[in-house]
Amino acid sequence: MNQRAACIDIDWATFDPWHVQPVRHRLMEHPLLQPDRLVEFGRRLERAAQLYSFSNDVTAGTNFSKAGSTNPNRKSAQETLKDIDHAKAWMLLRHVQGDPTYRELVDSVLDEIKPQVEHKDPGMCYRAGWIFVSSPHTVTPFHIDRNHGILLQIRGSKTVYVWDPDDVTVVSDRARDWFHGHHELALVEWHEEFRARAHVFHLQPGMGVYMPLTSPHMVETSDEPSTTLSLSYNTQASRRNVLLHVVHDRIHGLGIDLPPVGRRPRFDAWLHVAAHAADGARRYARHRLGRPVRFDGAPYASDD
Repeated sequence: MNQRAACIDIDWATFDPWHVQPVRHRLMEHPLLQPDRLVEFGRRLERAAQLYSFSNDVTAGTNFSKAGSTNPNRKSAQETLKDIDHAKAWMLLRHVQGDPTYRELVDSVLDEIKPQVEHKDPGMCYRAGWIFVSSPHTVTPFHIDRNHGILLQIRGSKTVYVWDPDDVTVVSDRARDWFHGHHELALVEWHEEFRARAHVFHLQPGMGVYMPLTSPHMVETSDEPSTTLSLSYNTQASRRNVLLHVVHDRIHGLGIDLPPVGRRPRFDAWLHVAAHAADGARRYARHRLGRPVRFDGAPYASDD
């Protein structure tokens, strides 16, 4: 009996969860990722306020978190997605795993690679899916994310610049601490000379890239519109890394500077034990008070 071809191809022999790596995939013709389905899905997500969009006059140095207000796309989801060739816009369909049909797509891909991922990076959780649709000559500004991610090119072409997750020349330790502590990109700043330090991927349909947690990245589309699926997740190690950065940010606020995360493993281990206990107590207290509790170890990501 013939086995079904894998959706995702990664060199698992060399896979390192903290190293940027190229990917191949077979999702280009998936029904849920075709233009007409995305127009309808975008309309539904717009009603649920699950879209993020900006015009294509942004630059690599625009603050990614603020681009929607500083460089707004004033077209509706339907107008943008139906005529993305001429819309001069960038649109993100957020947290697609919240839709039962698209959750099946997210799970079908991540379930397939989960055994190989967890062989080296156990504890896959907090799954999420994101669909990026961009007009020609559009930039995704320089930024970092809070999860491991796999970027999969579905339609069109783009150039992805990715930097190592520990490259403090492009994003400092302090900027990473602040980002995780405040969910804010104020200290993540673009400089044109960063391009020379990047891993550069010229993506065509069927190609992709794996990016570890807080790998700085920036994207430029070509002369044609682009559709990209991104799948993200947490693991035990990524959650530990985030918590350490959050604690570093809080202690910095007291005027105390700690050794950068990863510089002193024994100190990190001690700090994580203490921080994990304190974080658990905080979440329990919020739960008892009836307040919302965000848990990055949940099966699926929340809209935060």
